[in-house]
Amino acid sequence: MRFLFIASGRRMPSTRFRIDPFIDPLQSAGHRCDVFYSFPEKYDSLPWLGWRLSQRLKRTVRHWHAFLAARRHYDAILIEREVFDDDTSELEEKFRQATPRLILDVDDGVFLRHREKFHRIAGLCDVAIAGNRFLAEYMEPLCQSIELIPTCIHLAEYPLRPDTSPDRKPTIGWMGTTHNVPFLEVAAPALRRIASEVPYRLLVVANTDERLKELELTGVDVEFRRWSPDREIADLHEMDIGLMPLPPDQEWMKYKCGLKLLQYLAVGTPGIASPIGVNAEIIGDGLVGRIASDETQWYESIKKLLLDTELRKELGRTGRQLVADQYSIEANWRKLLEVLAG
Repeated sequence: MRFLFIASGRRMPSTRFRIDPFIDPLQSAGHRCDVFYSFPEKYDSLPWLGWRLSQRLKRTVRHWHAFLAARRHYDAILIEREVFDDDTSELEEKFRQATPRLILDVDDGVFLRHREKFHRIAGLCDVAIAGNRFLAEYMEPLCQSIELIPTCIHLAEYPLRPDTSPDRKPTIGWMGTTHNVPFLEVAAPALRRIASEVPYRLLVVANTDERLKELELTGVDVEFRRWSPDREIADLHEMDIGLMPLPPDQEWMKYKCGLKLLQYLAVGTPGIASPIGVNAEIIGDGLVGRIASDETQWYESIKKLLLDTELRKELGRTGRQLVADQYSIEANWRKLLEVLAG
């Protein structure tokens, strides 16, 4: 069969984890897959071209994609999130006309930004794929059919982190987008308190450090590192504990798919996360990490894991097995094939 994926951009996390890793196993199973990437990327512009001309270029590229789709007779077309981050649905309608089976893949609360548009395009699709049950519950009244496929880790690309020297200062890590760096403020009071009691390093990995100065981390040994796809696994391997704090007062947080947490677990690093959305389901009974909903819980969870090397290893091993069983490409690509093939 022949499938087309309408992707947000080569560097976008949603594309990197929900589209690209599935292509090889699908093609190895005998199917032909094309991926049409947004250019410039869906949420970006080209600095040398400017915002307005970048948007015009983006639309021109997508209309060319629709033209090609109409002539190639794809058995199914999957749209990642939406074609454009605005109120228009013209391109979704063109892709609907180009295929007998249109699929919408949703891994975040994108419907909170353009609700009426999202409801229109959800109604156009034969099936919607939800990254977690909270997204599925929202979309159920809007779509003909709902399937749940979690955001997945390509485990073959995430080797288990090596053992480190017991004399080495432990590292607490956070990895994510520049926009989300301020989420660390949720854990900041606990991090400051622990810094006066237990030596550790806080490694923050993001695209830029421009929002790091918004955090109050006085007394904390902070190291910023610019995110790079070539260093992503090496940076994860440096982390003895991975953090995923989320602000409790933002509706968007409920719909996140826990990618950051899954990346930590995939390399054998225990995670500490806010109990919002799917995070609580991933952590479960505390066999792969800890849930923290207030300063006391953040303090106790971080300090406990900093001081207990063996516990970190035990939680990390269990976490990697959880990813392998439930949140890996290897465990889920056949589910996606079933959805594509109908």
